[in-house]
Amino acid sequence: MTPHAVDTFEDGVLEVSQRAGSANGTTNGINDVNERQPHSNGVANGHHNRRSYATSLKSQYVLPTAADELHDLVCVGFGPASLAVAVAIHDALEAGQLATAPRVLFLEKQGHFAWHAGMLLPGAKMQISFIKDMASLRDPRSNFTFLNYLHRHGRLVEFTNLGTFLPARNEYEDYLRWCAGHFDDVVSYGSEVLSVHPQQGAAASASGGPLDSLVPRLTLGQPSIPRVLPAASPKVVHSSQYAHLVPRILTNTSAPYRVAVVGAGQSAAEIFSNIQMLYPNSRTWMVMRSEFLKPSDDSPFVNSIFNPEFVDSLYPRSAQDRRHLISSAKATNYGVVRLELIEKLYELMYDQRRELGTDERQWPHRIMGGRRVLCCEPTKAGDRLRLRVKAAPPSELEVEENGEDAAPPLPDADLDHHHQEEVEEFEADLVIAATGYKRDAHVDMLQSLWPYLPEQKEHARAAASGLAKPAKPVLDSWEVRPPTASSEENSQAPVKSLEVGRDYRVQFSPGSVAAGSGVWLQGCCEGTHGLSDTLLSILSTRSGDLINSMFGPAN
Repeated sequence: MTPHAVDTFEDGVLEVSQRAGSANGTTNGINDVNERQPHSNGVANGHHNRRSYATSLKSQYVLPTAADELHDLVCVGFGPASLAVAVAIHDALEAGQLATAPRVLFLEKQGHFAWHAGMLLPGAKMQISFIKDMASLRDPRSNFTFLNYLHRHGRLVEFTNLGTFLPARNEYEDYLRWCAGHFDDVVSYGSEVLSVHPQQGAAASASGGPLDSLVPRLTLGQPSIPRVLPAASPKVVHSSQYAHLVPRILTNTSAPYRVAVVGAGQSAAEIFSNIQMLYPNSRTWMVMRSEFLKPSDDSPFVNSIFNPEFVDSLYPRSAQDRRHLISSAKATNYGVVRLELIEKLYELMYDQRRELGTDERQWPHRIMGGRRVLCCEPTKAGDRLRLRVKAAPPSELEVEENGEDAAPPLPDADLDHHHQEEVEEFEADLVIAATGYKRDAHVDMLQSLWPYLPEQKEHARAAASGLAKPAKPVLDSWEVRPPTASSEENSQAPVKSLEVGRDYRVQFSPGSVAAGSGVWLQGCCEGTHGLSDTLLSILSTRSGDLINSMFGPAN
């Protein structure tokens, strides 16, 4: 790759930047599932009043680059993580911390800035303090703090009177759009990166080359829908599209619609509750492998794992230690629900038991814990989907908001007699999959860089010892195979290792990439950098670290 070429990913989205001397890239891994999903007491209507911000907001420091010039930094995705990078560049230039202004470009697949627009339910609250905004933890004097946003909009005193650190989710999204409005000149909306191809001979001193193709196409942070659900069916909707699509599909709010929600986390619980308010005559099912709804742990000691300095403590540890620690803290974010919503849903279940009896099949709203979907297929008439649901053995992995696939089901012989008989069928007008996101699209996008990646250690050891297959990849890397080889050739080709350093930079083979060039990942590095990597908690400080890694004195 030529000198000064940078790539970044947001929410698993690759961001690529390039320049005739140095390159820097980052990613926006803010999926939020992520930062713990908000609690909702409202009704979804699929609409959100979006405020357009005047052009006078444009940054005076982060300026557009001429079309015929190469860029120092290209970020694919312009969600919160890439927005935080833009803010950090602005603040660094304003403070005189960068000698020259980097030439940057942000590529965003959406037509405008939006953050979880499909889950902006009325009454939804943020689950992290507003202090963890785009700038405060890095520089509380920045113009891009949430408090300055309130001040600029004349609501600072009134917000203070609320006595909360947790703004409404709609308001926080408006804050993010206010920040994003400063950088419209350097964002190309409606664009996505398909792949990154180094060009040979583009620079005499480099073995790689500039970005070869930017092709509009959906790439990273893809919704994860369990294989058992017919994802192509218009009657299956991912939670990320809930507020947009459901009102268009279920148009009569008085109709007795039948809706199944698959998932066990905050989004699933919110949608299960919201459907009942939006459609008071509906029947709803919440199907989850977890036996019970579990509360999120937001106690202060546990929440220290989201502190910026925790990354410095976690990264040097062994993969096994990191895996154990991250697993022990899953209750902070994955497959969990805010206690207030759990209590509300329990009260609903209790009222049904009191009024309708103990036979849950007679209840209009059911939480079916400890179940797995055996099949989901159209009815003969084709107007509904028929689901068969069966008790799931405890040993099976849960399909929750982390989007993990379920383990293969155990044979019926391994279930007790009661569970073997517990199979139910029901029909649904709509199935909503609140099952998280896939976070591996960056591997496909970077496949063309396979020649520049180091050979995977496990594969090399296996080849030396004569073993047929390498050991299972560890937590802190991804397997990458040649992009064009046949299946037979692939089986013989060495497996390359896609790993990242503490500064989120992809580790290329020594000497294969020019100094200062690189690819940086955001939102893909939970295994090495902790649970906060996909969340909002450390965006402001991480963006500062990234800018220093890309454009600091060492580069």
